[in-house]
Amino acid sequence: MKKFKHITIVFSLLLAAAFLSVGQAVAQGDVMGNVKSAIKIGSSKDLARNFNSVVELTLDGREATSYSSTQAEFVMKNFFNKNAPVDFSYSHQGASDKGQRYAIGTYTSKGGTYTVLVRMKESKGKFLIQSMNFIKD
Repeated sequence: MKKFKHITIVFSLLLAAAFLSVGQAVAQGDVMGNVKSAIKIGSSKDLARNFNSVVELTLDGREATSYSSTQAEFVMKNFFNKNAPVDFSYSHQGASDKGQRYAIGTYTSKGGTYTVLVRMKESKGKFLIQSMNFIKD
């Protein structure tokens, strides 16, 4: 009988650990999902909620420029106004050995198509956008 109690306790602990791991993965998926939704509708405000305090943006083949999150929101608002979204989808998502998350996607606007690279880094227990590249195809 004692053996059965020990097995039950161990099984319960393993089950709890599995649920915690799944919860963290779902939360990370939500961040990537939020970014995808914001880009898809061209909402710089929603996108900015996922920005780190400093964000590096590369748009239309220009050099990468670092902006505060507030400045980056205005830069993205201008980009979305000039390149109104038609569609956005991820083609690949992953993580580096150093813990960065990334996604590669295709942004279709009325003026053309862009390959988009989003890189995120953990900051204060939450993954935030470190850089975004919009490369015109």
